[in-house]
Amino acid sequence: MTVQDIRSFNRFYTNVIGALDYGRHLYAPYTLTESRVLYELAHSPRTDAADLRSELSLDAGYLSRILNKFEQDGLIERTPSERDPRRRRITLTAQGRETAALLDERSRESVGALLATVPADDRPRLAEAMRTVRTLLSSGRPPRHEDVVLRDPGPGDLGWIVQRNAALYVAEYGWNADYEGLVARIVADFAEDHDPHLERVWIAELDGRPVGCVMCVRDDAPGTARLRLLLVEPEARGLRIGDRLVEAVIDFARDGGYRDLVLWTNDVLSAARRIYQRHGFVLVAEKPHRSFGADLLGQDWRLDLHGAQE
Repeated sequence: MTVQDIRSFNRFYTNVIGALDYGRHLYAPYTLTESRVLYELAHSPRTDAADLRSELSLDAGYLSRILNKFEQDGLIERTPSERDPRRRRITLTAQGRETAALLDERSRESVGALLATVPADDRPRLAEAMRTVRTLLSSGRPPRHEDVVLRDPGPGDLGWIVQRNAALYVAEYGWNADYEGLVARIVADFAEDHDPHLERVWIAELDGRPVGCVMCVRDDAPGTARLRLLLVEPEARGLRIGDRLVEAVIDFARDGGYRDLVLWTNDVLSAARRIYQRHGFVLVAEKPHRSFGADLLGQDWRLDLHGAQE
């Protein structure tokens, strides 16, 4: 392979995805780079300009101009960072979230139309070829936390949540099929009837495959949201995926006007409990029970969203 081979492929692929005229390709007033910045902001709830520069390898001046444009368009707000007051935290406004969602939807439709031209029997070969390119050009480096993106579920992802919960909890804790039934009911209830402004699912994706998930749904108590089904695949642990998923739920619940965020877990899930504690959840009740073929200690945790913000 020569340099020319790679350049030739790059020219071919940028034409395929419409990179040179991306805004027109998606019927939107944003370039490919601007759309990518919006995507990162939509999928990384706690982001500042330094994070974006690092993750996207953008020139500071170029990024500043993009952010100024977004601010003028009413898509973002900039406030002092909670981690470092010298930095500026960037968050999407309601209009910004709507714009990012619209761009994401149009991008999915565009890629779906492209994929439809590939015969079904050839799609596994295409996917494997893309994984090979990623693997070879990453120089074999281990995955980093910034390689993980949080996104909305696509076709098949809700089924993946049920399957992976069942498989992992059998493998790690020996739970029986009762747990799979519980997860299936939770997911089915969400799929059949949910308010997208008040309830949401996140999928953590690494190298094009799902490696984690979490849900935020309305609780029976007024003004209360419930965090459910937090999961991170074993091979993806250590990348702060669990923390990012919980942060996403907290920010979404607060923006949705909820006063409290609650969850139910069991004491054997020690790694998850440490994540909840790091983010300010307080244990409010414990009760022994026998479920999923095991003797467990159930725990109720609660986060005061107004107190957590202060």
